[in-house]
Amino acid sequence: MAVKMIAHRGFSGRETENTAAAFVAAGNCTQAGIETDVHLTADGQFVILHDDCTARVSPVSLVAEHATMAQLRQIPLWDIDGRSVRGDLCLPTLEEYISICKRYHKIAVLEVKNHFTEGALSRLAAAIRAQDYLAQTVFISFDLANLQTLRAMLPTQPMQYLTGKYDAGVAAALDRWALDLDIYYRAVTPEVVRAVHDAGHLLNCWTVDDSADALRLERWGVDMITSNRLEHPAG
Repeated sequence: MAVKMIAHRGFSGRETENTAAAFVAAGNCTQAGIETDVHLTADGQFVILHDDCTARVSPVSLVAEHATMAQLRQIPLWDIDGRSVRGDLCLPTLEEYISICKRYHKIAVLEVKNHFTEGALSRLAAAIRAQDYLAQTVFISFDLANLQTLRAMLPTQPMQYLTGKYDAGVAAALDRWALDLDIYYRAVTPEVVRAVHDAGHLLNCWTVDDSADALRLERWGVDMITSNRLEHPAG
């Protein structure tokens, strides 16, 4: 089966990361899925943003967990050049992200940033279910506790454990919690691919922007490749 390409933070090689423009750009291309990041705001809403703070993507610095959704939505965002402000860009809501994935029939690969409470994770899943897109969503997180809590709520939900390495502890977590693997691409070897597949799990890898690396990983049999700029392994 052909490797699935996943657009990292939307098609972030073409548009400002984690914006509707980046998601639509990916929607209009051949990637199978669109990856993004979700934070909880001070007023309990879900905002799309990678870093804890907006300083890298905006001339205004706000910490997502300390700001309201209204405050976050009002700040200007840099264009992809990082030097000029784009008046048509703002931080998306979870609902906007899911609606774009749904419109373009893309897998929603959603990274849960930081640690979410059980209540917040329940509301997150409910919000996606309300858009009838839970079955097309893959939850990913570096925080194993987030995935453990989600697994208790959603026994058959696709989920991937984000990690920079593969070792006995990671392998045990995949087995114990029925998780797939999302691993830093430089930590991938043919032996890792074989071990993960032999244990019955899928393997995604991040973040691959060189076509030679992508082709090598495809030959090794990885299931997904997350990239800022590649639509397919050949570039």
